[in-house]
Amino acid sequence: DRPAIRLKYLGIWQSWTWAQVLDEVRAFAIGLKKLGITKGDKVAIIGANRPRLYWTFAAAQSLGAIPVPIYQDAVADEMVFVLQHAEVVCAVVEDQEQVDKVLSVSDQLPDLRFMAYDEDRGLRDYDHTHLHSFEDVQAQGREEMAQNGSAVADWEKCCGETAGADISVMLYTSGTTGQPKGVMLSFDNLVISARN
Repeated sequence: DRPAIRLKYLGIWQSWTWAQVLDEVRAFAIGLKKLGITKGDKVAIIGANRPRLYWTFAAAQSLGAIPVPIYQDAVADEMVFVLQHAEVVCAVVEDQEQVDKVLSVSDQLPDLRFMAYDEDRGLRDYDHTHLHSFEDVQAQGREEMAQNGSAVADWEKCCGETAGADISVMLYTSGTTGQPKGVMLSFDNLVISARN
């Protein structure tokens, strides 16, 4: 019951316990899996530091997919290089601004299959064929858990198949002196950095 994460929103603190975070991450991960995300897929994460975007990191990693965070203040022309170079298949974004940026270059992103967004303000009239709310992805995950008795066990098995040498995250440099460079960090890299 201890708090895992807190966020101050409109002056009011919101908290999530470790158990609640597990529930959020698991539902989103199984929803992503239902939408076709598998080991090795690249998942772009674009937005300010928010709980759901952190949960997206964990959800993607739990499936063996690779999170690719992108600066939320980057313009679409800057984002397109990273999205192409990383061969991103899914983008999880904060809001309408980020959805619009990705949609504006989507014709240059042959690998992009769908987007999920956190904040739905302004997105009601958009074509949702390949656009899902965070809640909708989680609902798909929860529905899968309710209908498939092995969904949670399958997800836990997937989590256990990750090795230290597997790529944990793909980070891109700011590209101030040229094109951004992709830096692939393994889980071992992150653990060693945390220990130091």
